[in-house]
Amino acid sequence: MTSVTIFEALKWASSFLVENGRDENVGEIYLRHLVGMSRSQLLAEQRRSVPGENWEEFQEGIRRHVGGVPIQHIIGVEEFYGREFVVNEHVLIPRPETEELIYYGLQKMKGLFSDSDTSLQAADVGTGSGAIAITLKLEADRFPLDMMAVDISREALAVARENRERLGAEIRFFEGDLLQPLIEEGVKLDILLSNPPYIPLTDRETLSDVVIEHEPELALFGGEDGYDLYKRFMDELPLVMKEKCLIGFEVGVGQGETVADLLRDTFPDAEVEVVHDINGKDRMVFCERK
Repeated sequence: MTSVTIFEALKWASSFLVENGRDENVGEIYLRHLVGMSRSQLLAEQRRSVPGENWEEFQEGIRRHVGGVPIQHIIGVEEFYGREFVVNEHVLIPRPETEELIYYGLQKMKGLFSDSDTSLQAADVGTGSGAIAITLKLEADRFPLDMMAVDISREALAVARENRERLGAEIRFFEGDLLQPLIEEGVKLDILLSNPPYIPLTDRETLSDVVIEHEPELALFGGEDGYDLYKRFMDELPLVMKEKCLIGFEVGVGQGETVADLLRDTFPDAEVEVVHDINGKDRMVFCERK
């Protein structure tokens, strides 16, 4: 069996990925997973040999990725907010942008609920892998959260439950369409965070085959213009939100002001803000009722 160094393995993967129009960084991500090293360890140990079985698996995995399979599905997990979440074809792979939704959501919670000494009712709607709900529950250490998560997909909820058990978060799951399960339960929320499907169907042709063929369309597309789910939220939010509350949505680039206007029309007394991500793109909209 051929012996190669970490440097040689990464060089091969980078060239092969670039030649085939894929992200060259995938090689490093996958090799780190196979050999159990951090990024700094991998870079410091570039002269070390890759074990033969790892080298064979590495080549096979990189070829599968070039063939269109997301590297997260090959590995079986994706890192989000410093934790590993199980992912498969039934859930949207968590993106770094959504980490910012949680970060800013936590900051706004501190401001709005700083005097709260009781448990806050919070929900993540369209939970998928459970990334938002689980992370919010585990990071909001200052606030005792009664955390709920909703998804219409039974298969997605199975993944979210697995992540709940792996990561030790106390979450109540509901299967159903948007806010309907919470409305039926008579739930009243202090906090709602959601990353709903927002890609316009007209943008379908611009998406990578890795996304289109391996992630659920239900979690990607928000109708012809991308706003279908936000509009439906506006009909249901007044039925579940408390008088004092925080709502946070992730949005597609260029959708911020439209979603902000929808929230202003729904809650005229609220403070609504479009927040830009680390790349300067409108990525989040927050609505605070004080």
